[in-house]
Amino acid sequence: MNTRQDWRTRAKVAASWGLDRGEGFRLSPARRDRLISVVSPMLLLALWEACARAGVFDVRFFPAPTTILTTLLHLAGSGELWTHTWASLQRLFWGFLVGGVPALFMGIAMGLSRPLRAAIDPLIAATYPIPKSAILPLILLIFGLGEASKIAMVAIGMFYPICINAVTGVLEINKIYLDVAKNFRASRWQMFRTVALPGALPFIMSGVKLGVGMGLILIAIAEMIGAKSGLGYMIWNAWEILSVETMYVGLLTIAVIGYVFSLAINELERWIIPWKAER
Repeated sequence: MNTRQDWRTRAKVAASWGLDRGEGFRLSPARRDRLISVVSPMLLLALWEACARAGVFDVRFFPAPTTILTTLLHLAGSGELWTHTWASLQRLFWGFLVGGVPALFMGIAMGLSRPLRAAIDPLIAATYPIPKSAILPLILLIFGLGEASKIAMVAIGMFYPICINAVTGVLEINKIYLDVAKNFRASRWQMFRTVALPGALPFIMSGVKLGVGMGLILIAIAEMIGAKSGLGYMIWNAWEILSVETMYVGLLTIAVIGYVFSLAINELERWIIPWKAER
């Protein structure tokens, strides 16, 4: 009897830690994947550190991670890193409002309206392949060197992924749901709010992830020209004074911001699209 209780207790502990009982105790696939995702970057950094200390890497171009970390702590302590990060985040936020929100409404409207889709889809197909960095001179000519040009670049970068994914999401909705809404004489707003938006949410969230990534890329490019703040400016200024460690700090900060946004969007996705998380 005590043996059975002991095994039950072990099983409960194993379940709480995500362990499976087989020949022994082993990590569940989900826990194993999380562990690998944490350990693999650490191993890469350790290898980089060892190669830098052994002289395999030229530390003028590939400084050791500990050196980069020391520079990061110095910039964070002086407040310089937070100032540039906050400036970039503000531009990213306003760019999302200016470009991402209209893209959401336009994408869903295009998905619901065949004539509208036929009119706008060729324009999107023609302008989407244009490198967004190539139109930066035009953006600077139109909006000047102020904040408007940086926000416009982010807005353009976010518009296309969100709009295209929203259209695709609406087109993937089973036609029977749209027919039911029409039979019940749903208004356009009701069709948008109760059928099109919930049905297209998985695709829209994927578009938001792509849009945030593109926004971070473009904001860094835009800040390198005609800006006095932001992570892009910090990287460019570090290049001008040959401060390689500061350049890596800027790149690392952008990577961390992208990773944090990805985690936040994934958690939001699990909350607002529970049926997708169950797959």
